[in-house]
Amino acid sequence: MIAPKHLRSAAAALVTTATLALAGPAFADLNVYEAEAGGEFGIGSAQQYGEADVQGRDFSGQDLRRSNFTSADCRNANFKGSNLQGAYFIKAVTYRTNFEDANLSDVLMDRATMVEANLRNAVLQRAVFTRSDLKDAVVEGADFTNALLDKTQVMALCKYADGVNPVTGVSTRKSLGCGSQRRYKASYPSNPDGPQVADDEKEAFRKTLPVYRQ
Repeated sequence: MIAPKHLRSAAAALVTTATLALAGPAFADLNVYEAEAGGEFGIGSAQQYGEADVQGRDFSGQDLRRSNFTSADCRNANFKGSNLQGAYFIKAVTYRTNFEDANLSDVLMDRATMVEANLRNAVLQRAVFTRSDLKDAVVEGADFTNALLDKTQVMALCKYADGVNPVTGVSTRKSLGCGSQRRYKASYPSNPDGPQVADDEKEAFRKTLPVYRQ
């Protein structure tokens, strides 16, 4: 036999009241805390801005660790002094974005557009910038220690990289692995401007090859 609807509602209300009574105020406080914490996976700093339009927005000085800015439009946004460690900027547009003094360690910023971005004095240790465009980015005092960048980007940045990071004390040029032009050419034989094998050495090598057909 199925109870009338009004009786079922009353019973449900009694069960809810009993549950809250057993749980006490701690249960309610926890719900309030979780609602106010935001973020993801219980980490209040992990905010979600995936594919969002945050052009010109001020994020300066904020704790944004592990936040998601994948494919976000961050043009002219301000992240000065923010903690972005472990954040995601995959395919993000950070044209002229201000990352000065920011902690960008362990950030995934591959395939990002970082043209004219301000990375002055930023900590970029172990960050991933593969296939990203850092054309004319400001890197004075930036620390790229163990960061992953395309070699073409490293070569471009080394042309004007300068300064020492005020937090880690690491030279920007050293963190990028910059060296003299002569050293670069000598260390990469595949470079067309680097050392080439002489013709007589090539001929001597050919003579050592086995002949399979006359």
